[in-house]
Amino acid sequence: MKCPFCKGSETQVVDSRVSEDGDSIRRRRRCLSCDKRFTTYETVELRMPQVVKGNDSREPFDPEKLRIGFTRALHKRPVSTEAVDQAIHRIAQKALSYGEREIPSRAIGEMVMRELYRLDKVAYIRFASVYRSFEDVADFQEAIAEVQKPPRRRKSRKTS
Repeated sequence: MKCPFCKGSETQVVDSRVSEDGDSIRRRRRCLSCDKRFTTYETVELRMPQVVKGNDSREPFDPEKLRIGFTRALHKRPVSTEAVDQAIHRIAQKALSYGEREIPSRAIGEMVMRELYRLDKVAYIRFASVYRSFEDVADFQEAIAEVQKPPRRRKSRKTS
């Protein structure tokens, strides 16, 4: 770390403290050249992966694009903004935990599909019709049949 006063490159950490929220570290440093003290802050820098589109173009991950997709699919549906925000946050966290510099747009689309399935079945079908390029009524019927399946039940053990 360069000294902001004399531009010396040799500094010594005198004190380190973790912030109250635990998201950063405050360090007091002393320049070994001019003996002046200064403070630095260390924080984690997380970079979202680039999104690789179907035509191999790349663009930054944009949560606002997710919000637009959710808004269109959920138009006039009884789903709270908070629920949408949570879904977008879960998708962003999954994309981040993907652990790669790039993520296919298809993977993000599938994450959106899973979230919409949980939030609202009508919105799920709306989104699926565009995302999967439904060609005819049979595609809609297939999607409707998918959401009408009864949920899988776990077998419970009876204890006597």
